[in-house]
Amino acid sequence: MDNSIFLAKFWGWYLIIFFLILSLNPKRIKQIFSDLKDEKFLIIFSFVAIIIGLLNTLFHNIWEPNYKLIITLIGWSALFFGLALFMFPKPTVYWLEIINIKMVQVIYTLLFLMGIFLLNIAYNIVPI
Repeated sequence: MDNSIFLAKFWGWYLIIFFLILSLNPKRIKQIFSDLKDEKFLIIFSFVAIIIGLLNTLFHNIWEPNYKLIITLIGWSALFFGLALFMFPKPTVYWLEIINIKMVQVIYTLLFLMGIFLLNIAYNIVPI
């Protein structure tokens, strides 16, 4: 299987599942941000984000103007946020909270639509 299709399936399912969990249990969002104030959780979370972002960018660093760009940007975003959380934890958590409070519905809706788009590409449900 092509790396792009595999990652489209992975990120598509991940984004849909993440959206559903946070939509059905919005307390999880507050719990995530309160957990980010715990240094142990923050270090583990940043390491996981760095590893996922680094693996994604190493296996898929394709800058074509199609669905592959979305996968590449997800990987670079994970790497960037993981590094930011590890190097500058307090300012990064502060800015993530501000962004989340002001744009929570827009962000999660875009993530949901991005997940549907990637799954459509991977499974070719509706031909584009």
